[in-house]
Amino acid sequence: MIPYGTGAYWRITLALCLGSFLVFSCLYTTQPLMPILAKQFAVSELAASFSLTISTFALGLSLLIYGPLSDALGRRGLIVASIAGLFVTTLALSQVSTYPQLLALRAVQGFFIAGLPAIAVAYMADEFTPEALMHSVAIYIAANTLGGIGGRLMAGFIGEYLGWQQAFFAMGLLGVLVWCILLVALPKSLHFRPQSLQPHRILADLKTHLSNRLLLPAYILGGLNFLVFVNQFSFLTFVLESAPYHLSAKFLGMLFLVYLTGTAASALSGKLGNGFGQANCMLLGSALVIVGTLVTLLAPLPFIILGLLINSFGFFLAHSSASSWVSRNATHGKATASSLYLVFYYVGASVGGSYLNIFWQWQQWRGVVAGSISLLLVTCAMAVMLRGQQSLRATVAVP
Repeated sequence: MIPYGTGAYWRITLALCLGSFLVFSCLYTTQPLMPILAKQFAVSELAASFSLTISTFALGLSLLIYGPLSDALGRRGLIVASIAGLFVTTLALSQVSTYPQLLALRAVQGFFIAGLPAIAVAYMADEFTPEALMHSVAIYIAANTLGGIGGRLMAGFIGEYLGWQQAFFAMGLLGVLVWCILLVALPKSLHFRPQSLQPHRILADLKTHLSNRLLLPAYILGGLNFLVFVNQFSFLTFVLESAPYHLSAKFLGMLFLVYLTGTAASALSGKLGNGFGQANCMLLGSALVIVGTLVTLLAPLPFIILGLLINSFGFFLAHSSASSWVSRNATHGKATASSLYLVFYYVGASVGGSYLNIFWQWQQWRGVVAGSISLLLVTCAMAVMLRGQQSLRATVAVP
């Protein structure tokens, strides 16, 4: 097994981080462009948000395919193939002329985006020591945040000056470059042990993971936290695009620089988890999202940005801790276990737009805050349950 800090460790970690940057850049391309898309295609705010949620929904469902496939067929080949499909569909998106065409291709794009997130952590779990795994997952998720920032920034600036089609074209070219690098830099797995691709075994693994008291609360926590976090940004783009803020697409893209606190939280989550326990980190992160959400109720733009900075740090601290927790506590079928976590995560994001839209129609942003906090209290409860299970397991282990 590869220890932390070696050349092989950094080669694999950085290669997967580069792929992660690409897939999340592509996933979030439309978020700062939603007001532009709403006007271009004459659709509502909710319909414009579908340009993101249809991709996250397809991504979430596709994880159920990639996880078991990678447990049976291996990791590297599926990662490389999915990145190839990603850059092809992203280039095709730059040529669409109707909103239904855009949504259809965004769904296909979501399928290919799922490949790397479904497999990357399992790949690392196969190759790295437990200490190296915790650190690599933290760095990998930090790269997720950088991809989210980069994609939104590039899309915002390119979309404002050159048009939304050129934003997709630029992402497609980036995909070609990353695919070539992964072909060279990502080594074959040395410790992968294939499992037979049998539907009854896959269903049995899913049932086992869902009944595991150390996993199910983490799944629920990750799904609800992401439901709130990512969809808040979608509704905020419409708040900040209108009076009294009147922010353009490039400035809406720059808004996502608040993710940098999430990058820091992800990078620190390994050390914080070692020091204070991952369940405590999940609880702290969820509580911070509640605090940040309340701060956004203060109308001046600096306070809204402060609230988003707090939200980002808290969310990614909880998410990094939960993702690593699942990998460490899955007794078998690690790729399936990690994929199941991401199914909850991305399906949560997909239904979140419709859920928060109910509150948006009721009280606009104040309603979104109320709907968010109701779910964030549930995520805090899930973290408390995991802390209790962890303490119980430690007590039982003592002779």
